[in-house]
Amino acid sequence: MRKLPITIYQLRWKLIAAFIALLLSACLQSSDCSRKEVFCAALVTDTQGIDDHGINQDAWAGLQESKAEGGVNQIASIASVDTRDYEKNIAYFADKGYDVVITTGAGMRGETLNSANRFKDSVFIGFNQPQKETRPNLIPVAFAEDQMGFLAGVLAARISKTGEVGAVCDIADIDSMWRYCEGFRAGVKYADKNIRAMVLYRENGNSDKLFIDEAWGREASQSLIARGADVIFAAGGVTSQGALRAALEAQVKAIGAERDQAAALSHSTNSSVATSIYGDAKSEVKKEMQILKGGNIGGRRISPFKFLPLSQKFPENLTTELNDLLAGLLSGKIKTNVTSSKP
Repeated sequence: MRKLPITIYQLRWKLIAAFIALLLSACLQSSDCSRKEVFCAALVTDTQGIDDHGINQDAWAGLQESKAEGGVNQIASIASVDTRDYEKNIAYFADKGYDVVITTGAGMRGETLNSANRFKDSVFIGFNQPQKETRPNLIPVAFAEDQMGFLAGVLAARISKTGEVGAVCDIADIDSMWRYCEGFRAGVKYADKNIRAMVLYRENGNSDKLFIDEAWGREASQSLIARGADVIFAAGGVTSQGALRAALEAQVKAIGAERDQAAALSHSTNSSVATSIYGDAKSEVKKEMQILKGGNIGGRRISPFKFLPLSQKFPENLTTELNDLLAGLLSGKIKTNVTSSKP
């Protein structure tokens, strides 16, 4: 039987179908993270979510900028709703062949290590996750808590009017908490030996409430304020937010850590929050993407940190002093002399 000629209408639809098939094929190939030439990176957050005004938000911004600049082909994220989902969320990306999986927060330390054991072909970056064990595909990223506390201590000493300042931290046996608050004590002494630094740790507290004991944080802050403290620094997740809220309610100046506490506490216009000091996760993520795409892994990282701009009510020379101090700390010219853990 003689074939009927193809009409213009049929030809048009065949071309459209072929074009769609080509596009789908390209999309599928470009999103195939198991392919060597496709570099994929994902973020799995703790239960604070992407918009935490801190490490999570900065890490995601770092991935977005890396993709825009061509450093990463594909990015994705999962904001964990429950702590029991951590390992499952990490595995979701590792199973799909993602080259890098970033996790955030000390609460994910165990799950990140387990995932590194299980998925040898992926590299895992854990922010604020000090690890006692090493793995060739695991990069723990820490920030110098003693230096951040030191900067907060100098600032507290400079803005105090009573000569009494306070710091609230979770359990001292957690190394990062020890470094934060002892760094604060050292910073106050460095700035002015005549100012008294009062430090409270959540000793003998319920271990189930680690980093989430807001009630204790509030009580600790109130007790320091009752003893004359007119500046409060706090570190330790939700525990610290209880301390900062108490300071704001008492109209006492507060210095935050770990995230932009003014925004997190919905006091973005409240001048009582002098500043927040926390790790520069965005810059670190962008740097890590370049290193890892080049085939290098390395080990533990100590990443730089930053402080948010002071309000206009503080003199310009204070900002200049803090910037100089920050540069000195990061370069190693200024030492905190704080031990890495509680003696």
